[in-house]
Amino acid sequence: MRTTVRLDPALLRAAKRFAAEAGTSLTALIEDGLREVLARQQPARSSPSAELPTFSGDGLRNGVCLDDSAALLDRMDG
Repeated sequence: MRTTVRLDPALLRAAKRFAAEAGTSLTALIEDGLREVLARQQPARSSPSAELPTFSGDGLRNGVCLDDSAALLDRMDG
């Protein structure tokens, strides 16, 4: 999209020089700057907390090893 923006002449010269040294366009530099400013304004997204179910019991059964998933699956199937 094309638009007109009025910039301070010294700022424009510095931005053009920076873009040239960085090997990018003035448009890309302005877009990156706007994205950075807008990203700082958005609140950090937090994951909704989930309540995990808990169960009463006597713990693991004898012979169950949570480090051996194959044996655990065999025990659950049998």
